[in-house]
Amino acid sequence: MHAAGFSVFDTPIGACALAWNERGIAGAWLPEQDEAALRARIARRVPLVREQAPPADAKHAALRIVGLLEGGSDDLRDIALDLSATPHFHRRVYDAARAIPPGRTLTYLEVAQALGEPGAARAVGQALGRNPFPIIVPCHRVLAAGGKAGGFSAPGGVRTKYRLLEIEGALRGGEAQLF
Repeated sequence: MHAAGFSVFDTPIGACALAWNERGIAGAWLPEQDEAALRARIARRVPLVREQAPPADAKHAALRIVGLLEGGSDDLRDIALDLSATPHFHRRVYDAARAIPPGRTLTYLEVAQALGEPGAARAVGQALGRNPFPIIVPCHRVLAAGGKAGGFSAPGGVRTKYRLLEIEGALRGGEAQLF
C-alpha cells in the first residue's frame, strides 16, 4: 500500500485510523486494545508513513465513519478508495460488499452468486479476510450460511463483527439476521 499519511480518530467503538494518498483512502483500521497497539499495527503495514492532520477528504471520511458508528445509516459507498494494488476479484467482492446497506447482511454464497460465481464463496471469504478498508468496505455485513458469523480478521474477531452489526441494527435477539 502506498500512503501519504495517516491519522487516528475517536469513534464510539474506540480509536480507528485512516491512511490516504492522492487516489483516496489507502487503508483503514479498527480499534486495537489501545492506541499504541493501533499505531504499531499501522507501522507494520505502512512503515514509512507519518501520522499527520488529514486532508479534507480523509477528514470527511472519518467524520462519516463516526456517524455510522453512532448508529447512522450512511453506507460510505462513495468514499474514494485507492484500489490500485487490489486484485481484480477482490475489487469485485469489495464492490459487492459496499452495495450491502447498513442493517442488512448477505452470506458469502450470496455475494459469490451476485458476482456470477456461485462456486466462489470461499474465495469471497478470503478476499474479505484481506480487506484493507474495514467499515468502508463492510465485510462485517457478510455472514456464513444460516446467519453464523463466519470469520472476522479485524481486532476483536467475531465479537467486533457482532458489535458492528448490533450498531447497524442487523442483530435480533443477539444473533445476526439474514436479510
